[in-house]
Amino acid sequence: MISKQGNLTVAIGGLGSIGRKVADALNIGIPGLVLTAVSARDQKRASNYVANFNLVPKVVPLEKLSDFADIVVECAPIKVFDNIALPASRNGRILVVMSAAALLFRPKLLSKIEETGGRIIVPTGALIGLDAVKAAAEGTIHQVKMVSTKPIKSLLAAPFLKEKNLILEDMVTPTKIFSGNALEAAIGFPENTNITAALSLAGIGPEKTLLEIWADPKTDRNIHTVELKGTETSFSVTIEGIPSSTNAASGLLTPLSLISTLRDLTSPLKVGS
Repeated sequence: MISKQGNLTVAIGGLGSIGRKVADALNIGIPGLVLTAVSARDQKRASNYVANFNLVPKVVPLEKLSDFADIVVECAPIKVFDNIALPASRNGRILVVMSAAALLFRPKLLSKIEETGGRIIVPTGALIGLDAVKAAAEGTIHQVKMVSTKPIKSLLAAPFLKEKNLILEDMVTPTKIFSGNALEAAIGFPENTNITAALSLAGIGPEKTLLEIWADPKTDRNIHTVELKGTETSFSVTIEGIPSSTNAASGLLTPLSLISTLRDLTSPLKVGS
């Protein structure tokens, strides 16, 4: 579905802290892209949000987004991932995924999107060094480990805490609450481990990518350190992300990374892999 002006059309699933910033950027203007549809849990609120856009997009159910756009952006809670991703895969769309952890449990999604001529793109998000990990994966990687330190409030919804009967509010010092691989982490912390899932997909896979999660009652940052050891390179990088005021599990850099990814889809110059 190409617009009359020859632009690629974009639909956004989710108008939370990430989706709103992306919608705003598209409204201001990204060359070659036009926002044509959005979806949100509260459709009336979504309609009010986009009512004064230069070109007002349609407000539609999640399942209908791919009927109105070439590019479908998923930035909604992981529980509604399939509502966005499955129609996009059937219709051969470009699916831009923020809930990278969901991909670890849906191998058939990639097969389907290959069959229909679509693509799945996972933005870098808040993960520094992802290009280097992808490059290293063309050679030989021996080990990839991430250590994530997070504010307690960003972890409170994790199923792992209920399963292990962990009460983070009682902690007074930084405490390691999880150690395992990226696949296990995605089960226990589905809203907190998209960054680790992306790392695993770029590198040596979710079962070989190791993760520690630390809960720190004194920090207000999401701090991630990635250590990679390979034949051709070894490195360690650390990033401190500032959490969103409206979604503690997501950082302020995340929507900017998504906007950058969309811009790359039509830009004549692309820097980085």
